[in-house]
Amino acid sequence: MPSYAKDPRCIAMANALVPLLSRSCPDNAGGYGGSYQVNLGDEEPVGLGGVELIRAAMRKAARQLKWKATTIGMIGTPHGAMVVVSDTRTREVPEEHRAAVEKAMNEKMRAALHKVWREPGPVPVQHGSVPLMTQEFRAAVAQDAG
Repeated sequence: MPSYAKDPRCIAMANALVPLLSRSCPDNAGGYGGSYQVNLGDEEPVGLGGVELIRAAMRKAARQLKWKATTIGMIGTPHGAMVVVSDTRTREVPEEHRAAVEKAMNEKMRAALHKVWREPGPVPVQHGSVPLMTQEFRAAVAQDAG
């Protein structure tokens, strides 16, 4: 796999992603526990440099936020091309932020289970939805390109 570290497209995309990834962190969590996912059409990443370039930009942006990041990049999923970055340093969360991170993780799990079990009633509110993140991503990348 080629390195995208010095690719100008990767650098520009990473810089555009930093504020988006930062906003994905739970409130009062001190920048811990964020995650960001975009679901794009299967052909859409090609125009942006490919899934691997997007994934590299997400890693680069996450490092700027001092995340210990895990990334996933796949094409051909039921949702199209999917690229995800997640801060995995939850075990290192300082005590003053731990409750906020744990609360956010529990809310995400509750919302996922609500959907899987098809429980009646409204879906629990989450910090950010994948469609919203995807829309923000598209806007940030388009603004960067323009």
